[in-house]
Amino acid sequence: MILENIIIQPWLDMVEMPALFIQTLWEGFVSGVLYSLIALGFVLIFKASGIFNFAQGILVVFSALTLVGLHAYGIHPYVALILTLIIMALIAYSIERVVLSKLVNQPDIILFMATIGITYFLIGLGEFIFGGENKIMITNELGLPQDSWVIDLFDDILIIQQLDLTTVVVAISLVLILTCFHNFTKMGRAVRAVADDHQAALSVGIHLSSIWFVVWFISGIIALATGVVWGARAGVSFALEVIAYKALPVLMLGGLTSVKGAIIGGVLIGVLEKIFEIYWGQPLLGGNTETWFAFMLALIILIFKPQGLFGEKIIERV
Repeated sequence: MILENIIIQPWLDMVEMPALFIQTLWEGFVSGVLYSLIALGFVLIFKASGIFNFAQGILVVFSALTLVGLHAYGIHPYVALILTLIIMALIAYSIERVVLSKLVNQPDIILFMATIGITYFLIGLGEFIFGGENKIMITNELGLPQDSWVIDLFDDILIIQQLDLTTVVVAISLVLILTCFHNFTKMGRAVRAVADDHQAALSVGIHLSSIWFVVWFISGIIALATGVVWGARAGVSFALEVIAYKALPVLMLGGLTSVKGAIIGGVLIGVLEKIFEIYWGQPLLGGNTETWFAFMLALIILIFKPQGLFGEKIIERV
């Protein structure tokens, strides 16, 4: 009986209630898209500088808090959005000038510890400026849709939130823009050159400081987009930082150096954790499996493929 509930019944439920299965796939896909966005920020910085950016999660929170905080001071929402982008650029510049430029050629662990320091500095700064209480994302003011479509499907209903569809469109647009930036602009090709070989890039006159600023700013833009859409779903608070770290198993699964891995890994984890929660977690384990399923899956993958599914094999130079 127990084996039947574990092995057979979930699949029967998927077949007998196809609308619920499609709803589960859609919600998992939307969550996965957000995981992918955050993971992209990690990958871009790691490829360009070799730094595992522990601060990416707080960038999501800080950008969302800045946007909401500026609007609370009476600033028009779209002006607040532009000002937030400028502030994220200033943060990127400050990080490069004050921290990273002083740590060139230092061991990776030193750079990693520096990003931890940046994280707690931004947490303290955010709490000092904006306070620690939960805030509501300015969804309506930004024109983000709040309605939903109810679709009759297989004698059941499928509910599509317009905000979720907007999230997917924004994420795909960002990925396309980043792809064009990397492939068709001079700065994008410079970023790729630095990612491939720091020393070779320096030898042909590429300024490492400029590249670091660019990738941190791009990560800030990704963080802002993620903060807006996720803040609209779950509110704006420092709890978003914890959600942002769901990107870690995405990196473990897709590989730290692969943009393709970040995208596919995020969607894969989002879908699989939602399916596991609905068909195995809630009936058999009391629910709340989404907090640990992604990490368990990534750990299993790492046992058999340490670089992740799409990561490059790491070769130590001696």
